[in-house]
Amino acid sequence: MSGKYDLIIVGGGISGASLLYTTAKFTDIDSIALIEKEPELAAINTHRTNNSQTLHFGDIETNYTLEKAEEVKEGAELLAGYLEHYDGDREMHSKRGKMVLGVGDEEVETLERRYDEEGFGDLFPKLRAIGREEIAELEPKVVEGRDPDREMLALQTPDGYVVDYGAVTESLVERADEEVGVDVYTGTKVTDITPTLDGYTLETDAGRFDCDVATVAAGSHSLQIAKELGYGEDKVLLPVAGSFFLADDLLNGKVYTLQMKKLPFAAVHGDADVHDQSITRFGPTAKLVPALERGRISTVSDFVDVFGLNAASFLSYANILSDRILLPYVLRNLLYDLPKVGPKAFLPHVQKVVPSVELDDIERAKGYGGVRPQIVDTKNKSLDMGEAKIVGEDIIFNITPSPGASTCLKNAMKDTRTLMDFFDGEYEFDESAFRADTIDNFPRADDSTEFASSNAANGAGSVDAVDDVPASDD
Repeated sequence: MSGKYDLIIVGGGISGASLLYTTAKFTDIDSIALIEKEPELAAINTHRTNNSQTLHFGDIETNYTLEKAEEVKEGAELLAGYLEHYDGDREMHSKRGKMVLGVGDEEVETLERRYDEEGFGDLFPKLRAIGREEIAELEPKVVEGRDPDREMLALQTPDGYVVDYGAVTESLVERADEEVGVDVYTGTKVTDITPTLDGYTLETDAGRFDCDVATVAAGSHSLQIAKELGYGEDKVLLPVAGSFFLADDLLNGKVYTLQMKKLPFAAVHGDADVHDQSITRFGPTAKLVPALERGRISTVSDFVDVFGLNAASFLSYANILSDRILLPYVLRNLLYDLPKVGPKAFLPHVQKVVPSVELDDIERAKGYGGVRPQIVDTKNKSLDMGEAKIVGEDIIFNITPSPGASTCLKNAMKDTRTLMDFFDGEYEFDESAFRADTIDNFPRADDSTEFASSNAANGAGSVDAVDDVPASDD
């Protein structure tokens, strides 16, 4: 097996698939190949059991600043528009309401300030502040068993997209593969990438490939490959393995809790599985692991390659893990994998969402959870949260922890613009057609018919529900 292509994309997860779809459908690049090392697409972090199945808009993620939410919002709407366009039968996603829950004076004040003063209510027209009574209508188990005198407030929206990113990956690749000049190779592991005078040579276990331009969208392995080519020397990875606990049918939609201050990882939340609403997932946990893929001992050596075993890496880890908030959090998360001890230690987090849950109601999810590579800047000895991109000479490396899946199409759009520069104007990107196929199909709040039907489907009440917040004796 061998081939010569204008563009080769390494990685068949949601990021690689998004770029393949965007370049194949909306540019006139003559020949494109996608190469994936696993026999199937979306086999690792993109698989539906290995991520939170959440399409992050930034509306209920309280660790997002307004600026971060503005950036993520467009990316989420691009993917939501694709789903609205191509998944009318809901085979790739479910549409359910979602909320971030505040309990007690301090949390309620935080949400009120976020909604009214910090601009989130303006940025997200469908987001509403609702009180205890309406929370109980939408999510009865969230209110059941909770102190009736304790103040409650939630920011709720019908735009709760629960996504099977693996199915979306397959859909994107199928649409791209309809185009002439597109080839998809699975079960093909890239063993080496070498710069040449006119591009790159990729050695694989199935033969040699040549290309003018390359993009590496291989998750944690992207930084490993970048370093082999002399890029990203000031970066290492802090691999975080996420897992979940399962319970029977408890929630109708997604319920987030408020983010702990200074904590870089996602707040615990509860939601129903994308394909089985009778299963409620609680998580994620966040355990540090010395591997680039969950449950694969072979990727421990890959982690060592990325880490480098040098003073800068060790000092960066020491600086990050010595934080008085982060260190206890890391240690607590080590407990959650232990039999008997783990569920008991995690139970209070579940009860923050559903107070009536008891220990026998939850169990550790087997076969759930992937590895998210958090980026560490060894110059500043700090965590760089979110997606990372390294742009080299005619090559792009994407390292995409959360919310990489949510912004996959926006990331692909940006990368396609960069690719057009790499090709020195030889090809064109029809961005207006790309938007027509994606974000133009996203239902807006000013579409009264769509918005009303979405609210009805999610049990939402009046927009004035903020006035229903009960007084508190606290």
